[in-house]
Amino acid sequence: MFEKVNHIGIAVRDIDSTTRLWTQVFGLKPEKRVVVGDMIVVMVPIGEVLVELLAPASEQGVIAKFLEKRGEGIHHVCFEVANIREAMKELAASGMELIDKQPRVGAEGEVAFIHPKSTNSVLMEIVQVRPER
Repeated sequence: MFEKVNHIGIAVRDIDSTTRLWTQVFGLKPEKRVVVGDMIVVMVPIGEVLVELLAPASEQGVIAKFLEKRGEGIHHVCFEVANIREAMKELAASGMELIDKQPRVGAEGEVAFIHPKSTNSVLMEIVQVRPER
């Protein structure tokens, strides 16, 4: 079902200073910067995998709440799937608790999250990548 790791999401407080770290210190080049819902997202490619830097765009958003509760760090791991709707059906049929009942729009395409209760306390995301990626 999972074709490959698409990205690793990292929650950060300051998107600009964190982006500078990844570019100036690590020598990487961000692919894009977008606002998705209540998050500012910067995608940084490393080989075939992306690092998704996630900062709050508001004090009430999911990343702001994550940072308040847990601080900066890994937020989730995302796996690519060929067909998100089929993958969601398979996951639900196998007993996985899905946070999303329908796919939603993410930075890379349609996404859905699997509740950490089902995955050894790791928030997992699946994505069906947009063809233009």
